[in-house]
Amino acid sequence: MLDNMDVETMKKAVEIAKDKVLIEASGGVNLDNIREIALTGVDFISIGALTHSAKAVDISMKIREVL
Repeated sequence: MLDNMDVETMKKAVEIAKDKVLIEASGGVNLDNIREIALTGVDFISIGALTHSAKAVDISMKIREVL
Protein backbone atom coordinates (compact mmCIF):
# COMPACT_ATOMS: atom_id res chain seq x y z
CA MET A 1 0.00 0.00 0.00
CA LEU A 2 1.47 3.29 -1.11
CA ASP A 3 -0.58 5.75 0.90
CA ASN A 4 -0.35 9.52 0.41
CA MET A 5 2.96 9.33 -1.45
CA ASP A 6 4.08 11.77 -4.09
CA VAL A 7 4.45 10.32 -7.60
CA GLU A 8 8.26 10.24 -7.58
CA THR A 9 8.31 8.23 -4.34
CA MET A 10 5.68 5.87 -5.80
CA LYS A 11 7.87 5.28 -8.85
CA LYS A 12 10.81 4.33 -6.61
CA ALA A 13 8.63 2.03 -4.48
CA VAL A 14 7.27 0.32 -7.61
CA GLU A 15 10.83 -0.27 -8.89
CA ILE A 16 11.69 -1.99 -5.61
CA ALA A 17 8.52 -4.06 -5.14
CA LYS A 18 7.23 -4.75 -8.68
CA ASP A 19 6.81 -8.46 -9.49
CA LYS A 20 7.25 -9.33 -5.80
CA VAL A 21 3.93 -8.09 -4.42
CA LEU A 22 0.77 -6.41 -5.68
CA ILE A 23 0.96 -2.65 -5.18
CA GLU A 24 -1.94 -0.33 -4.40
CA ALA A 25 -1.82 3.46 -4.47
CA SER A 26 -4.19 5.30 -2.16
CA GLY A 27 -4.67 8.70 -0.58
CA GLY A 28 -4.89 11.98 -2.40
CA VAL A 29 -6.04 10.36 -5.66
CA ASN A 30 -8.30 12.51 -7.82
CA LEU A 31 -9.15 13.14 -11.47
CA ASP A 32 -6.21 15.52 -11.83
CA ASN A 33 -3.53 13.00 -10.83
CA ILE A 34 -4.96 9.52 -11.42
CA ARG A 35 -3.32 9.13 -14.85
CA GLU A 36 0.09 10.07 -13.50
CA ILE A 37 -0.35 7.63 -10.62
CA ALA A 38 -1.44 4.86 -13.01
CA LEU A 39 1.69 5.43 -15.09
CA THR A 40 3.90 4.64 -12.07
CA GLY A 41 3.11 0.96 -12.58
CA VAL A 42 0.97 0.30 -9.51
CA ASP A 43 -1.44 -2.63 -9.78
CA PHE A 44 -4.44 -0.98 -8.08
CA ILE A 45 -5.62 2.53 -7.30
CA SER A 46 -8.08 3.31 -4.50
CA ILE A 47 -10.14 6.47 -4.66
CA GLY A 48 -11.76 7.21 -1.32
CA ALA A 49 -13.40 10.34 -2.68
CA LEU A 50 -15.94 8.08 -4.37
CA THR A 51 -17.45 7.40 -0.96
CA HIS A 52 -16.39 10.06 1.52
CA SER A 53 -16.80 13.06 -0.79
CA ALA A 54 -19.97 12.04 -2.60
CA LYS A 55 -22.85 14.48 -2.37
CA ALA A 56 -25.87 13.32 -0.41
CA VAL A 57 -29.20 12.89 -2.13
CA ASP A 58 -32.47 13.22 -0.25
CA ILE A 59 -34.71 10.33 -1.29
CA SER A 60 -38.08 9.47 0.17
CA MET A 61 -40.64 6.81 -0.60
CA LYS A 62 -44.30 7.41 0.06
CA ILE A 63 -46.55 4.40 0.28
CA ARG A 64 -50.28 4.68 0.11
CA GLU A 65 -52.72 1.94 0.83
CA VAL A 66 -54.95 0.96 -2.06
CA LEU A 67 -58.23 -0.68 -1.08
